[in-house]
Amino acid sequence: MKERVILSQREVQRMQVLEQVRRGALSLKTATTMLKVCYRQAKRLSARYRREGAAGLAHRRRGQPARNALGPELRERVLKLHEDSYSQFNDTHFVEMLAEREGLRIGRETVRRWLREAGVGPKRRRRPPRHRSRRSRRLQMGLLVQWDGSPHSWFGAQRPACSLLHAADDASGTVLGALFRPQEDAMGYLKLLDMVARRHGIPAAIYQDRHSALFRNDSHWSHEEELAGVRFPTHVGRVLGELTVQTIIAYSAQAKGRIERQGGTFQDRLIAELALEGITEIDQANQWLDKVFLDRFNGRFAKRPELAGSAFRKISAAQRYLLISFAYEATVANDNTVRLGGLMIDIPPGPNRRSYARRRVLVRQHLDGAWTVWFDGNRIGRHSPTPLREPLRVRRPHQPGDDHRARHILQVYYETTPAPNPEGHFSSAVEGTS
Repeated sequence: MKERVILSQREVQRMQVLEQVRRGALSLKTATTMLKVCYRQAKRLSARYRREGAAGLAHRRRGQPARNALGPELRERVLKLHEDSYSQFNDTHFVEMLAEREGLRIGRETVRRWLREAGVGPKRRRRPPRHRSRRSRRLQMGLLVQWDGSPHSWFGAQRPACSLLHAADDASGTVLGALFRPQEDAMGYLKLLDMVARRHGIPAAIYQDRHSALFRNDSHWSHEEELAGVRFPTHVGRVLGELTVQTIIAYSAQAKGRIERQGGTFQDRLIAELALEGITEIDQANQWLDKVFLDRFNGRFAKRPELAGSAFRKISAAQRYLLISFAYEATVANDNTVRLGGLMIDIPPGPNRRSYARRRVLVRQHLDGAWTVWFDGNRIGRHSPTPLREPLRVRRPHQPGDDHRARHILQVYYETTPAPNPEGHFSSAVEGTS
C-alpha cells in the first residue's frame, strides 16, 4: 500500500519546478529564482527530491504537535476554573483574571478556542455591523449645518462636567460657533443659533439628533394638538420653523459621524489647551473659545468646499433678536395684564385708549432676558429682563368637568415649552408645548 503524502500549495509548486530541474528542462540557478530561496537551499531541496520524491518536500514536523503547544493538563485546569469560579466572565475578562489571580498568562484566542471546543458559548453574541453608506459633503457652505452637544469633564476630573455645544458647516467642516453650557439645553442651542446667525447668517438646513431640547421624543398629544391634528415642536424647533430652516433628524450616532468626530477632536485638543491656559470656568472658557481657539482650530482642520460662495442667508440684528427667542401664546386678563407663572406684564392702552383684555397675544422672552408682548404684528408691551429659565413640559391634572379623554398641558412659562399652532391666528402662534 502506497504511503499518502500531503503537500501544501507551496510545496506542490516547488515539486513542479524541481521536476523540471530533474528532467533537465531548467537549470538549478534559474530554479533558484522561481523557488525564492538561495542557491544552497535549492541544492538541498533538489537532492532531497531526487532521493525521496514528493515526500522529501513535505514539512518535517507535519502531523506532530507544536513544540510550544500548551499541554492538556493546563487546558483542563483552565476549563475547570471557568466552570467553578469564572462562568459569568466574558473571554477577555476571564483571560485577565487568569493572569491576575491565577498566575496563568495565556493568549485570549487560545482560551477562546478551548472554551468553544468544550461547548462553552460566548457570554454575549455580537451582532454583525450594519451596512452604512458614506454621505457626501454638501457642495457649498450654508447648505447644511450639523450641531451637537458633547458632555464631558472639560475642565478636569476635579471640576463638574459640562457640555460643549458646537455647530459645524457640512461642506467645509468649519466650526461656526461653540459654547460651554452646564448641560445640553434649549437655551444653549438658541444662543448657539444666534452666534451662527450673527457671524455667518441663516443656513438652509440643520442636521441634529433627537435630544429633547431639539426633538419631541414623547408620545403625548395635548388637547390643542389633537384639535390641530399636528404635534407642536420644541422651542428650538419653533425658532427654526420661523427662520424657514429645514431640520433633518439623525437616528444614530453614525449618521452624524462628522460632528461626532469633531467632538472627539475637541476632547483630544481642547481639554489640554484649557488646562494649559488655566481656564476652569464656563464664562472664561466661552470668551477664550470665541477670541482664540475657534479661528486657530478652523485654520488647522477646515476644508475648502467644492463650490465657492455661501448659501447662508443674511439676517438683520433686529430680526435675529426678535425671532431667536422663547415664545408663548397667552390671554390678556381683564386688568390688561399678561401673567406667565409668577411674572406679570402690564399692557398699556392702545390707540384711542384701546383695551386688549381677553385678546390672545404672543409673548417673547429674548436671549437677554427681556420680554415683549405682540398683537397683530405690533409690539404692545414690554418688561425688564428676568433670568432665562429652561422650559419644562408637564401635564396638568384633570379639572372638574373635563372630558376624561382630553389631555392638557400646564401653560406656565417656566414649566412649558410652547410651539407653533398652525391653526392659530398668529403667523408665529405658539400654543402647545414640548
